[in-house]
This record gives sequence, C-alpha cells and structure tokens, in this order.
Amino acid sequence: MPLRERSMTSKQPDPSEIAALLEHNQEVFQFLLAFIQMSRGLKIGFIEVNFPPDIDKVITAIAEHPKCASIQFAVLRFDDRDMRFLLEGIKAELLKISIEPDKKLVLILQGLEKAIAYSGDNPPILTNLNYARDSFPIAVPHPLLFALPDYAVTRFAKFAPDFWAWTSSTFKFQTLPETRERLTAEVSKFFHHPDRYLPKPEQGERIDLLERLLQEYPEDTEANSRTRLELLNQLGQAHQSIREFDKAKFYFQQAINLTEEIGFKRSQAEALFNLGTIYFNTREFDNAKQIFNQSLSIIEELNDKRKEASIYHCLGMIDQELRRYAEAKQNYQQALKLKIQFGDLYSQGITYHQLGWIAQDLKEYAKARANYQQALNIFIEFNDLYAQSSAYHQLGWLSENMKKYAEAKQNYQKSIAIKVALGDLYSQASTYHQLGVVAQGLKEYEEAKQNYEKAITIFSEFDDRYNLAKTYQNLGIIAQELKEYDEARQNYQKSLAIKIELGDRYSQASIYSELGLLAEKLGDLENAKSHYFQDLQISKDFQDTDRLLHATQNLIRIYRLLQDENLLLAMAQILGTTIENIQQILKSN
Repeated sequence: MPLRERSMTSKQPDPSEIAALLEHNQEVFQFLLAFIQMSRGLKIGFIEVNFPPDIDKVITAIAEHPKCASIQFAVLRFDDRDMRFLLEGIKAELLKISIEPDKKLVLILQGLEKAIAYSGDNPPILTNLNYARDSFPIAVPHPLLFALPDYAVTRFAKFAPDFWAWTSSTFKFQTLPETRERLTAEVSKFFHHPDRYLPKPEQGERIDLLERLLQEYPEDTEANSRTRLELLNQLGQAHQSIREFDKAKFYFQQAINLTEEIGFKRSQAEALFNLGTIYFNTREFDNAKQIFNQSLSIIEELNDKRKEASIYHCLGMIDQELRRYAEAKQNYQQALKLKIQFGDLYSQGITYHQLGWIAQDLKEYAKARANYQQALNIFIEFNDLYAQSSAYHQLGWLSENMKKYAEAKQNYQKSIAIKVALGDLYSQASTYHQLGVVAQGLKEYEEAKQNYEKAITIFSEFDDRYNLAKTYQNLGIIAQELKEYDEARQNYQKSLAIKIELGDRYSQASIYSELGLLAEKLGDLENAKSHYFQDLQISKDFQDTDRLLHATQNLIRIYRLLQDENLLLAMAQILGTTIENIQQILKSN
C-alpha cells in the first residue's frame, strides 16, 4: 500500500529488519492493526517508538498488511521546532490529500517531538492543543496516529491533558536489544572539549538520538544506571558544544542526582566538574567555584591527582576572571606542581598558557611571553593545532598590548589560519575581534570595522552575548573617532545593555567612560559627569587603580568646566577620602 509523503521517511526498510521488529512486538502490533481497522471518525492513538528507523518499519508493516487493504494512509511530517498550532497544520495538509472514496483515511503524524522538546514546561504546541481539542472532531474526522518517542508521549500526557483524555490507545514498541546496543556504542565515541563550540545543525541529530536512547535505559539495574549516566553526560556535553547552557545544566544536574542515588563517587565528581564548567561558561563564578570545590573534595578522597590538577586549574581561571590574581596564580601553581609530579607535559602547556595570561594582565610582559612560548612549544611537540592557535592568539594580544602591531597581526593571522583549517568557526570570532583592535590601533578604521562585523556575525550565530558586548563597544569607539556620534551611542548602548543583562558590572565601567567622553564631546556635561561617576564607583568597587586614575582625571576635567563644588564632594565620598585631598589632586593635575 503506497503512502502519501512516504519519501519523507528514511530509505525503504529491509523486510528482514521489519520481521525482526514485529517478532519482538507481536502482541502490540496486533493491537495496532485492530485499532486501525475498528476506528471510525476521530480516534486518537499513539505509536510509541524511540528510533525513526523503527517507526518507518512499523509504518511500512501496517501499510503493506493485508488487513489494511481498505485503508488509505497519509504520513504527515511536522518537523518545525517552533510549531505552535497543530490543528492548522493538519488542516493545511488535508487540503493536499486526494481522499479515495472507497477507503478509510488514517493520518500518521511524525516529527512532533521536535516541537514538544525533551525538557521545559508547557511547550506551546501542547498548550494550544488543549484549547483546540473540541474543534478536532469536525476539522479532522479521521483516525489520528501520533508516532513519537517515549519522552514525547509522556510530555504529551502531562502538558496536553485535555487532548490526552481523548486517547483511545497507546502502542508501545520495544526496541531490539541489538539496535539499542549498537546506537549506544556509536554515541559513546564522541568527545567534546568544553572550550570548543559547534554550529547547532551539526549536533541536532546527535542530541535527538541521545534523548531517544535515554528512554531505553531505566534505572532498574546497575548496568542500565551506568549507561544512563553516560548518556546524561553526553547530552550535557552536546548542549554545551552548541552553547545551550541551560539545557546542559539540566542534564549534568540529572547526572549528579543519579550518581548520588547509586553511590558512584567518581562519576559524581566528574558530573560536578562538568556542571562547574557550565557555570564558568555562563560567568556564574560563585556557583562555579562552589561546584568545583565539591568535586575537589571527592577527588581528594579518591586520591586522583590528575583530576585534582584539572580542578585547581579551573579554580585558577575563576580567580583570574574575578581579577584575584594572587589566588589565581596560587591555584595555577598548584595545578602545575601536580602535573609535573605525574609527568603530564601536555597539560602543563595549558597551565603555562594561563600563567602567561595573568602575567600579561599584570603588565609583566617578559614573563607573559616566556609562559606563552613555553606553552606553544609543548603544543607543537604534541601536534595540537587547536591549542597552538590559542597560543598564537595570546602572543598576538601580548604584542598588541606592547603596541607592536605588525607582530600582533602576524600572530593573529597564524592563529586564524589554523582555526579556518580546523573548521573552528566560533573561535575565529575572537581573533577577528583582535584583528579589528590592531587595525583600530593603526587608525585603519574600515579594516577594523570589517573585522568587527565578522566577529559580530559569528558571536551572534553562537549567541555569545558577552563577546558581542565587547565588539559593539569597539565599534562605538570607531564611530566616535569618525564623528558618527549617533552610531557610536547606539553601539555603546547595545554593549551596556548586554553587560547589565549578564551582570558583568566590572566591564560596564569602560562603557560608562566611553559614554562620558561622547557626551562631553557633544557638550552635554551633566550626562558626561553622570557617566564618569558610574565609571569611578565601579572602578573603586573593583579596586582597579588604572581605571580609578582615568575616571578621576575625567571628572577633574568636568569640574574645571562646571566649577561645581558638589562634584568634588561626591568624588571624596566615593574614594573614601577628604575633599582637601581631592583638591590636592586637582592642583597636581
């Protein structure tokens, strides 16, 4: 029996594979045939099958079965993740079907699991089904079979209870053991580095398969629990790889909960470590530190020095982001000590890289270069091109800080050439950004804008809000240099809005400074004063002496224009000093 839209399923299933699946599910298949034969008008059934190839086998089997000779089947695919109104979609598809007068039409719906999703409350497509339920008998006077995986059926019952109440039958097909084991082995081969991100389409199918596999392993045996734990971690990493951090948190937390239930200490430490990397990615540094310390407590108990070194390294990264450089160096040195102790030269390179970054932040440029070069030499020895590209990027940034723009550009070009060769689109963005900074330093503004626009395109694709804010800020500075003041303000405001949204208060200071300079340039001294005070307060709170000096000089300049004594008093209050000291600073400037 030919099927409408049959070409939208996968290749025609092998007859022997169909026979094996039906033999494994004889009783449920007979119940499904009976439902199809007996149903008249709107009747609702669910074919619960976890893997698309098996769905195709079931559909082929019923379509070709002698008992269905008087049935006209139509397979309707709804693969849009954003679909909201199923009834409208079915009605539109019905208009395309030439109904055979001597046959009963049965509709089989596929693909809805994408709109239903694996997690999250109240998917719109199910919420709307509740409201549209009473319209179905007239609009769709045919039996409906929803072909869905286990999790989607469960969510259907939970979030569309009114529609679900009309369900006549659910037909649960068991996956063949050999199919389940083969697919589980395939997904376990994947490894994701937490700092590398992939375009979403590359991971979509894998995530879908992992979610389906998860339904195959209930927590009824230790072996199943171990496999389920692996799948939860794989799902967390898959979502992390496409920067879907909330979903990654969900799966890693599920993994932690499972390890606590079954008492797998080492796996618990691993899952905690994974969750810590997510909190670091989302810049929730206090949470990240707490989670890493929980993992560290377990790892120390297990005396796993390698993992201990990794956690100290991550704790160093957190302190570095929070500008706690002494603590960061201490953690990195502890990590390095352990790595030297167990002879892991490669991972020493990763820590030397971070020590170079700290030295650079502290303007210890010779020390920074030595650490970066040591890291690069190790990465070259181990032929790690990705890590080499990162080291070249940092050497470029170091040269840029030292105003050696030609050398900086050369290192950035080496970095980006490797990233392009590796197909690492996401990390190209940061190097395009820095190439923009170099061009900007050379006053090559058009080239700078082109590089910034490339960075923005990539950061937007990967929804990297933090780095988008930095690039918008630099575009604002260029627009201001070119006297394009409205465009400058727009870019600054975009950057500031993102930084406020992300709670990144420290880096807001530089934006307020730029907005102050822009207002001052336009003669709006009151707004300039307000922005400079924001800069001063944040710089004081974070004890950034360079920024404090910069903000103080800006406000002194405004005072000389306004002659407002209250301005000096406000400065004294923020800086925790006397107005006499501020007046002394005024005289020395």
